[in-house]
Amino acid sequence: MTRSAHDLAHVRQLFDEQVRRGTASDGTGNVVVATPRAVRWSGDRDGGWSEVAWSGLDESTADAEISDQIKFFSSRGLGFAWRVYDGDAPVDLGTRLEHAGFEYEGTSELMVAEIADVPRKVILPSEVTLTFERGAIGIDRLIEVHERVFGTDHSHLRRSLQAQFSASPQLSELVVAMANDVPIASSRVEFLPDRQFASFWGGSTLPQWRGRGLFRAMVSHRAREAAERGYRYAYVIASSDSRPILERLSFASLGPVSTYMWQPTEVPA
Repeated sequence: MTRSAHDLAHVRQLFDEQVRRGTASDGTGNVVVATPRAVRWSGDRDGGWSEVAWSGLDESTADAEISDQIKFFSSRGLGFAWRVYDGDAPVDLGTRLEHAGFEYEGTSELMVAEIADVPRKVILPSEVTLTFERGAIGIDRLIEVHERVFGTDHSHLRRSLQAQFSASPQLSELVVAMANDVPIASSRVEFLPDRQFASFWGGSTLPQWRGRGLFRAMVSHRAREAAERGYRYAYVIASSDSRPILERLSFASLGPVSTYMWQPTEVPA
């Protein structure tokens, strides 16, 4: 991917327009609502993802918009995320979210590559196979890896993926690495319509298999599929561990992304 400041600024503008402000459903049952001040994704307690994906605020409108979003999700008993991207206004948006009861969850990096620049050759240890998966078996394998790696319950993600593959199976693929019939690494890719960006998620590998190229192989595997579907870019909300690998695969940073989470104190009956 080209690295000039002008080129990166252009890609970031496209990303904001097509991804953050996009309203195409991901097939999980989410309801997407766009207003001049915010784009809101809302799922339900059985699945889907809830977040404020984009906001166009200033010092005079931020607090009222934050309050309105809290009221909306609180009335439904839903927690939701608010991701603050580099350049989002006002400059103290994160502080305002914390004052409103959000918990700061950490800062990642928005990484984007032109898919044509990403190496497509998949190199794996001889005992490992890597395939696209769909349906119940693929979901079970992906969730098994995620839960073993992170030590947390991923039942909400399981339900979301089940809904997505039931309603819109063409929008997502799961990538699972297998060794001796055991899932050892997994990730996924989403292909939402009306945008040039495929989104890469996950990239979990069991500790004993790290450092053997599985993360890189899963990126290349997904890039190959994205190219075949005609997508121009791939993006990742990357951790500090993933960033150096992605940089070697032609991904460039478009700035930090800080995540803030709000959870209801009471859940409506």
